[in-house]
Amino acid sequence: MTQHAVLFADVLLPVPVKQEFTYRIPPQFNDKIVVGGRVIVQFGQRKLHTGLVKKIHTNKPEYETKAIELVLDESPVLSDIQFRFWKWIATYYMCSEGEVMKAALPSGLKLDSQTAVSINNEWVETENDKLSPTEETVYQFIAFQKKTNLQQINSLTKRANAYPLIKSLLQKGAVIIEEELKKAVRPKTVPYIRINTSLKNEEAMKTAFEKLKRAKKQLDLFMFLLNKLSFYAPQQSAPLAKKELLSNATFSESTLKQLQKRGYIEVFDVEIERLPDIEKSKEISILNPYQEKALNEIHSNFIHKDVVLLHGITASGKTEIYIRMIQQQMKAGKQVLYLLPEIALTSQIIERLTAVFGDKAGIYHSKFNDSERVEIWNKVLGFSNSESNKYQLVLGARSALLLPFKNLGLIIVDEEHETSFKQFDPAPRYNARDAAVVLATMHHAKVLMGTATPSFESYFNAKTRKYGYVQLNKRHSNIELPEIIIADLKTAYKRKQMKSHFAPLLFEAIEIALSQNEQVILFQNRRGFSPFLQCRSCGWIPKCKHCDVSLTYHKYFNNLQCHYCGYSINLPTACPDCNSTDIQTKGFGTEKVEDELKIIFPDVTVGRLDYDATKTKYGFEKVLHNFSTKKTQILVGTQMITKGLDFDHVSTVGILNADNLLNYPDFRSFERAFQLMAQVSGRSGRKNKRGKVIIQTSQPEHPVIHMVKENNYEAFFNTYIEERKIFRYPPWYRLINITIKHKDRDRAINASKQLGSELRKTFKGRVLGPDFHLISRIQQYYQLIIRIKLEKTIPPDKAKTEIENGINKVIKYENNRSVQINIDVDPL
Repeated sequence: MTQHAVLFADVLLPVPVKQEFTYRIPPQFNDKIVVGGRVIVQFGQRKLHTGLVKKIHTNKPEYETKAIELVLDESPVLSDIQFRFWKWIATYYMCSEGEVMKAALPSGLKLDSQTAVSINNEWVETENDKLSPTEETVYQFIAFQKKTNLQQINSLTKRANAYPLIKSLLQKGAVIIEEELKKAVRPKTVPYIRINTSLKNEEAMKTAFEKLKRAKKQLDLFMFLLNKLSFYAPQQSAPLAKKELLSNATFSESTLKQLQKRGYIEVFDVEIERLPDIEKSKEISILNPYQEKALNEIHSNFIHKDVVLLHGITASGKTEIYIRMIQQQMKAGKQVLYLLPEIALTSQIIERLTAVFGDKAGIYHSKFNDSERVEIWNKVLGFSNSESNKYQLVLGARSALLLPFKNLGLIIVDEEHETSFKQFDPAPRYNARDAAVVLATMHHAKVLMGTATPSFESYFNAKTRKYGYVQLNKRHSNIELPEIIIADLKTAYKRKQMKSHFAPLLFEAIEIALSQNEQVILFQNRRGFSPFLQCRSCGWIPKCKHCDVSLTYHKYFNNLQCHYCGYSINLPTACPDCNSTDIQTKGFGTEKVEDELKIIFPDVTVGRLDYDATKTKYGFEKVLHNFSTKKTQILVGTQMITKGLDFDHVSTVGILNADNLLNYPDFRSFERAFQLMAQVSGRSGRKNKRGKVIIQTSQPEHPVIHMVKENNYEAFFNTYIEERKIFRYPPWYRLINITIKHKDRDRAINASKQLGSELRKTFKGRVLGPDFHLISRIQQYYQLIIRIKLEKTIPPDKAKTEIENGINKVIKYENNRSVQINIDVDPL
């Protein structure tokens, strides 16, 4: 490659197009650009994007190439393994690599309209680089502002994109883009205070005191700072944090500003880490004989298998086994990824792991802001054995799988059965549990999946010896499995024995638990006060105007809300159809249960754990803290309460309506019902006392209910796995769902019929539908679904190519251009 050779770069952009784009590399960037680094490029007529360089070469395309506008990184932010992993996700889940990039790369790593621009003080205008009138206006604006950004320049020039203008000023050397702000992340800073060093001069200090004689508050503050900072001592004290000073009620912000204005003190910023310091504890529990046996079996399985399923009943101490596995990997200099279904719901596990591993452990999830996510990204990327300040253990939800690991040794997938590991919308619709196996293979790492109620897919893989299998069927600290009692709702309603939503068995158990100063958990998998309202005169039910669903009544907000699009209306005082005021609530949600418990037990504190109660950043932690410290005696919740929580004082658990779980129209409804009931039952029981679980149902003889009661997962699996085979469902068959969406009902129907016919040419009877979704319209879009069931013997790549060909053909029809088609591989 000669010095003057023209270089080109294949750039990946965060757009839903299945290709890379080739750009010309200007000579000034030849020595700076790297594969895996970020660049700014123009895409389309005016739009700018942050892209990732995938390849650098000298092969000039046949078309005219645009030049790269700016190089952001001189070292990679992405490794070759990540590029390969992204490609696998895009291929398997039938989306573009650009969509994977959009999901993976934190927003803070993308240069955007907030990019800082300032004037170059060393620039002198010459004949060759004379500014145009518009450039002169922008230059003077930047000079006046001292520092501005692209968004403000767009407003000034009334342009959609002022970047070409800035580019011209950059080329002429008139302005600069500050290097430290290129990442679009401002470091977190804390203001500190120090005395101006010019006051070391005796005359200057004397003048200062003279001027402060008439400003007593300023003088008092100045004297305080001189003493506090040991200004006259040979060795001065460290600067004082502004927050610490103002916490002293004696001094005010205005007094401080006056001293700063006089030039006697300086306020300066010190950069700190955004992530909280974590104290490390050296206490590690000793494993019991059952845990030791399970740990040894995991190691034995890992000799021949890359994936092991740890099937441990609730409260069996799986976390302690995970800790031992993590320690071994960290001693070997490897990184570990600990995947959790929903990071906000597993604060107890996070607290335990960070206490053991301290600042080597990082947490990554969606409630962190962009700056915090970038900081974690860089710490994972910068890991090496010699650097102790980089993350070796990362705890996170599914998005943590896309972090830039360099030397991954182990991935732990806790509660592997959880549907939260699956991304639903937008693309990529990946399952982090399954994708973790592929990522581990690329790193030559191992995967440990743990759960008390395995998914059918994972248990099937263990039974067919694709995965290793280890069982842990004894609870830690000799805690007994809870006693499970079935309460017949049909009989209780018939005999008029119900008290609110509680059958006599559950009501009595709650009373006994409260009288013994014990706690109660009540599970109702429906949030809100009431699922819908109905006029008793004419039958009118308020519906969402954007979706084909009824509106849910929320008493706290005193309104009706749609749980699919967020649409809400005020609570109606009269029926709009017949003007009747006799409007009644139907059914019940967590809010109604909480409300009625407060009436039945006025002296008891009742808490609620659902989406509405935990919307704030620390909402979940607050509810959890109140319950764990016994400030709350009864906790009502949705499936949030089933996810790995551990409480010492819970003796009674009530499942208010098991029928809702069992009767949902889905082939996985029994599997999910078993998992939810078994998991919530596991919250009951403590040392030296057996817990009690009451399951309320109108179907007391239902076989799933009895298998939950007997805690017999093996019998449950064996009963229903053959049913899956007969009806051609996973894990025996592969399932691909195709959703067709349009705001016009007829166009959605026609497009789906055309696609169904096209796919049947190849897949014949393996194609089911099109049928309307369970909810036929969401956010104004009518939705139809086509399901394709494929034998495991059919090559998946070939099948997916045929599906994409069919979609590409149908989407080109004149009336289908605005039709949206989404593909979901391995749907849940």
